[in-house]
Amino acid sequence: MKTIALHSVHEALNAKMVPFAGYIMPVQYEGVNIEHKTVREGVGVFDVSHMGEFIIEGPKALELIQSISSNDASKLTIGKAQYSCLPNDTGGIVDDLIIYKIKEESYLLVVNASNIEKDWDWIVYKNSIGAELINRSDDYSLLAIQGPKAVAAMQSLSSEDLSEIDFYNFKISDFAGVKDVIISATGYTGSGGFEIYCKNCEVKQIWESVFEAGNSHGIKPIGLAARDTLRLEMGYCLYGNDINDETSPIEAGLGWVTKFSKSFTNSDSLEIQKQKGTERCLIGFELLERGIPRKDYRIEDSVGNEIGIVTSGTMAPSLGKGIGLGYVLSDFKTVGSDIRIVIRKHNVPAKVVKLPFYKK
Repeated sequence: MKTIALHSVHEALNAKMVPFAGYIMPVQYEGVNIEHKTVREGVGVFDVSHMGEFIIEGPKALELIQSISSNDASKLTIGKAQYSCLPNDTGGIVDDLIIYKIKEESYLLVVNASNIEKDWDWIVYKNSIGAELINRSDDYSLLAIQGPKAVAAMQSLSSEDLSEIDFYNFKISDFAGVKDVIISATGYTGSGGFEIYCKNCEVKQIWESVFEAGNSHGIKPIGLAARDTLRLEMGYCLYGNDINDETSPIEAGLGWVTKFSKSFTNSDSLEIQKQKGTERCLIGFELLERGIPRKDYRIEDSVGNEIGIVTSGTMAPSLGKGIGLGYVLSDFKTVGSDIRIVIRKHNVPAKVVKLPFYKK
């Protein structure tokens, strides 16, 4: 198991440390519900330094990115980021990721920690055109400062006007006394804020400055458990649960980042799926009675026929009800459809709902 640069800091904060994606990571500090509420109403900090960072640069950089990713990276300008996925050759997804255009002919790809080696090998395998690749995953740390008070809490740490950085835009600037930090208006919580990319040797200084600046705003450290409940309330996919090597981006509702204005891995097959529809699709549901849906629970129709499976589920802290994502036969994807979730042999009534579950 690898450790992140701030491992000892989290231990000193009495974080519960657990193995996650090949790393020892802080899963919670005070408790999931408290930490979840902190991000929804105030500001909290996640250490997500386990994420992977690849640089693709040179005159062939965009050509490679366009050929391996589903979204249209030609639309990116310097200072903009884009959510995308890496389709595989058989209809599934190698990973989902964010692509940043750092400068002309230079891009940063941020990938999931559990897939760093797999993604790297895949991109190298697909790089027959000679783009320049650099794996910086072991060199960089990543702090996600999330919540509606993030701008006010962090403004004193940068000469940039943080309120002017639009969603999925970023600046490379000073932050907490450190030069050339990526300040990105991204995150996986649905409550706004920033993600801060810095070198491992800089992250402790930034962490300490962030908590000093945010003290009057009630800033707290937040673990990965609350990150999961926050992302699920927004209906965001988690790789390994809701998307994987066997789920297509069309099935997963990621058609909005699957652009057929260009050719990419398996694009012909995916375009047929987009046109004709798929046998199953990912839906959001909420329970109509008490219960907590969990991954791999059966989904049935109103008369007990199996129609799908839960991929993610929780008791939503912001909503006070059980919610989840799951794949069902496409006949049952309509919002309002009655379904049942099998929880310990009990068929708990549920209905298909429009995402996101949590609305500001």
